[in-house]
Amino acid sequence: MGPSGSGKTTTINILTGQLEADAGKASILGKPVNRLLPEDLAKFGLVTDSSGYYEKLTMYDNLLFYKRFYKVKQAVLDEILKRFGLYEHRNTLAEKLSIGMRQRMLLVRALIKNPKILFLDEPTSGLDPTMSRKIHQLLLQLKKSGTTIFLTTHDMQEASLLCDNLVLLNRGEIIEQGSPADLVKKYNRQKKIQVTYSDGSEKIFFLKDLSTIDHQDQIETLHTCEPTLEEIFLKLTGGKLSD
Repeated sequence: MGPSGSGKTTTINILTGQLEADAGKASILGKPVNRLLPEDLAKFGLVTDSSGYYEKLTMYDNLLFYKRFYKVKQAVLDEILKRFGLYEHRNTLAEKLSIGMRQRMLLVRALIKNPKILFLDEPTSGLDPTMSRKIHQLLLQLKKSGTTIFLTTHDMQEASLLCDNLVLLNRGEIIEQGSPADLVKKYNRQKKIQVTYSDGSEKIFFLKDLSTIDHQDQIETLHTCEPTLEEIFLKLTGGKLSD
């Protein structure tokens, strides 16, 4: 997770053997990335913003073309299309598909071979909120079924929703890592309380100062305030995001 230019795509390219690292070490599937064999790479599914497709072919023909490489039964492809809500649109030309449908088509293509690890480079970038939610639901289903997903994003809410473990990048360096809950707990040292009064006004107090809250007889609600991932990231980077 990190802003544009932080090294997210570069990390995927290194882990999938597309780019040689100029320093450090990287390993996946129990071996250094520079020793990956074709049978190792076959265990990867990959969707990036540069993933291509044949615009003049239908969605179905695009997927049937790739299906031949992996000896997958057509019934399996049809089932994945139905799961992603694309079966009824399978005969639409790829160039006529909406951005959301194209993104789902590329996800289906990556899943045809039932990959052990699915790499996704900002899968909801450029999508509207409704389509983003659909992609999130599909990814959560894949996660539940046992697929390991390596996802890059600059969307802190997306990271909180989808990820079991986070690595925060800035300018090519890891600045923090852990589960969303652990990170929030770690940086929630000075616990705060949001107080809402009967007139609709709100104030934030430190928990240690709770006894000093004024107009206690007018309090409507009390809520604890935990730091968001965005607030944590800004704190770690001094309030600056890389370009």
